[in-house]
Amino acid sequence: MIEPCQVEAYMVYFFLYGEDSRESRHTSMWTVRVPRALTVLGTVTRSRSSQTALKPQYDALVIGGGHNGMVAAAYLQKGGLKTAVLERRHVLGGAAVSEEIFPGFHFSRCSYLLSLLRPHIYKDLELKKHGLRVYMRDPHAFTPMLEEGVSGAPPRSLTLGSDLAMNQMEIGKFSKKDAEAFPAFNAYLEKLAGAIHPLLDAPPVDIAGVTSGSPIKRLNAAKTLMPLVKCGWKLGGNIPDFYEIITAPIMKILNRWFESEPLRATLATDAVIGAMTSPSNPGSGYVLLHHVMGELEKEKGSWGYVEGGMGGVSQAIARSARSCGVDIFTEKDVGQVLVSSDGVAKGVVLKDGTEIHSKVVLSNATPYVTFKNLTPQAALSPEFIKAVDQIDYTSPVTKINVAVDKLPNFLASPTPSDKPGPHHQCSIHLNCESVELLETAYKEAVNGRPSARPMLEMTIPSVLDPTLAPPGCHVVSLFTQYTPYRIEGREWTDQDREDYADTAFDWVEQYAPGFKKSILGKDILAPPDLERIFGLTGGNIFHGSMSLDQLYLARPLPSLSHYRTPIKGLYLCGSGSHPGGGVMGSPGWNAALIVLHDRKRQ
Repeated sequence: MIEPCQVEAYMVYFFLYGEDSRESRHTSMWTVRVPRALTVLGTVTRSRSSQTALKPQYDALVIGGGHNGMVAAAYLQKGGLKTAVLERRHVLGGAAVSEEIFPGFHFSRCSYLLSLLRPHIYKDLELKKHGLRVYMRDPHAFTPMLEEGVSGAPPRSLTLGSDLAMNQMEIGKFSKKDAEAFPAFNAYLEKLAGAIHPLLDAPPVDIAGVTSGSPIKRLNAAKTLMPLVKCGWKLGGNIPDFYEIITAPIMKILNRWFESEPLRATLATDAVIGAMTSPSNPGSGYVLLHHVMGELEKEKGSWGYVEGGMGGVSQAIARSARSCGVDIFTEKDVGQVLVSSDGVAKGVVLKDGTEIHSKVVLSNATPYVTFKNLTPQAALSPEFIKAVDQIDYTSPVTKINVAVDKLPNFLASPTPSDKPGPHHQCSIHLNCESVELLETAYKEAVNGRPSARPMLEMTIPSVLDPTLAPPGCHVVSLFTQYTPYRIEGREWTDQDREDYADTAFDWVEQYAPGFKKSILGKDILAPPDLERIFGLTGGNIFHGSMSLDQLYLARPLPSLSHYRTPIKGLYLCGSGSHPGGGVMGSPGWNAALIVLHDRKRQ
């Protein structure tokens, strides 16, 4: 009998993603080690569409079956609007998907951790009842050093978790002063992050309503100020600290608190993850807050692995939405929004020519895709189109999904007999010994070149979730940066992808010798691939940069901050809207509130 991870030969094949031309135009190269007698072809689990047939008329249509689109659909259905979701791909979830792109190996192919999903959405949609299970991680961060051990000891490493005393002991290996300061820093960060929560669960302030109209209308609009008031109330005397952290370079904050490079660099990774910015750039402090403001299983700031991969979140939301009466369809590729002569959205037309009519249309696509690809250009003003063109979608991310036949064994924390240690469940930060390494990697990408020593965030969810890989094997996620959308002005080639992946693997090998030999297959997703497959404009995982000029009242543009668009009846509901990216659900929730409010007024 052939063992799942027995290796006898090499084989290279190309795996096509489906019939959609935007996905099959490119292939993902897998270098696969399999027994000679075994010919393996990849498979992808397809999401189940609604059992009912697609109707010609709905109250509401949602373009895109990402998590925000399905959250919006569920709340619209609960609000009395018959709603359908139309997903282009064969699988639901947008960037929060699980795909079996190599037999027996289930990957969170794009998004890979859960924390930001708002608790009230979790509860309202009864996601646990609908199958969502999460594996909590503790410890959660592991940063090994590339250095020679002293007197036969392994190289040093920094491990952080929920145990404050243990954290102080770990930090003390590098700086006693930093160990003493860490509890106060942790409390400071929790205070600032917690104050953001009221802003996440409501649309931004209705500036037009507050400043114009009748006294009664102004009074009603003034209610939209309450989340800001709650935020300020929570902050109290920390309002100046809050202002500083959202505008300052994160290094200004970290240098004030700490002196040891491994700690500063480890914390700085959360300030740049997914963003084409450096720790020394203004605004990086907000990105850090965005990544620590989550809550999982009532544990603030925690991140966990979803059983079966991130598609488990999307499938639970889909099951909840269907239980409310939402019709959800896959492989329904919307070609254009139908707009009447008087500028009102009337439904959509699919690329196969099928017309579906509705009273409102919500787009879970990026603002760029919504207005440049899906909306008739004649229905939009040249000034508006120019503004849409200015939205920043720059991305530094190349995601590499790797199937391995054994667990990586780190020099800094060796484990015998291929058994996982506590550090294997962490976000493993490689090439993060110093902030200078992050700065250098950033500068190379800004100059059009993939980083020669990229920042690598490795996760191995199969350590906690045995459903993801065959016995003895593991799935490894490498969330890497920095890489440009174009390499010195030209498009990525397959060789560029291979070369960059080899660079990443070479660096992993230095921390965990034997890693390269353990690789069974790899799936390399550079920024253009993230755009093509998942619809992420520019490859940006947030549907648009989370920079200060693209937050709150200006996300994605000042004229679009309330989810409404220049086309009456067309709304945005994706991460390109407030409060932004991450598997959060808030953009979908907030958009549904606005739609239901508008329908009630009509």
